[in-house]
Amino acid sequence: QVQLRESGGGLVQAGGSLRLSCAASGRTFSINAMGWFRQAPGKEREFVAAISWSGDKTYYADSLKGRFTISRDNTKNTVYLQMNNLKPEDTAVYYCAASDSFPRSRMGDYDYWGQGTQVTVSS
Repeated sequence: QVQLRESGGGLVQAGGSLRLSCAASGRTFSINAMGWFRQAPGKEREFVAAISWSGDKTYYADSLKGRFTISRDNTKNTVYLQMNNLKPEDTAVYYCAASDSFPRSRMGDYDYWGQGTQVTVSS
């Protein structure tokens, strides 16, 4: 089993920045990629970004390229999501997920999920 714990969410004004963290523990040797997803109230969960466990491959939702950056720290088994120039429409619960493959945006191919962290962007 792999456990994922997100942190770093909070309340920020439009135009501000936040960095989310996702710490993985347990059978981390089975992880090949990690991703971030988000779910706004009343909406379906959507893909944000993904990164290979080695960090050499990244993949983003087209609408978020240029504002969001995914990265990882191998020494800490942690993946980050740097979010800049935040907008009210970025308000959502952000979830971290892990996979034994590299499914990019295919939500159903992620094996493990965190509990989520709330991001609220005020106008």
